[in-house]
Amino acid sequence: QVQPVESGGGLVQAGGSLRLTCVASTRFFANYAMGWFRQAPGKEREFVASISWSGGSTYYADSVKGRFTISRDNAKNTVYLQMNSLKPEDTAVYYCAAGPTPSIERNTWDYWGQGTQVTVSS
Repeated sequence: QVQPVESGGGLVQAGGSLRLTCVASTRFFANYAMGWFRQAPGKEREFVASISWSGGSTYYADSVKGRFTISRDNAKNTVYLQMNSLKPEDTAVYYCAAGPTPSIERNTWDYWGQGTQVTVSS
């Protein structure tokens, strides 16, 4: 079992930055791809970014490319999402996920955290 736990959400003004952190409780963290998804009110959960088990490959949604950066520290069982130049449309609950591949497809991920709220004010 893998239990991701997110932190770092909050309220920020447009143009500001936040860094989300996800710690996964497993001895086999380095075996998993890790990803971030988000869900805004009334919308489906959508892909944001993902990273391969080694950190050598990263993937981003077009809407966040150039503004968000995903990274991981396997020694700390942790994955990060650095979010810069935030926009009001980035407001959502952000979820961390663990799975076998860094897919953009939501149904390929096996383990999910409880989410952390990010609110960007205009």
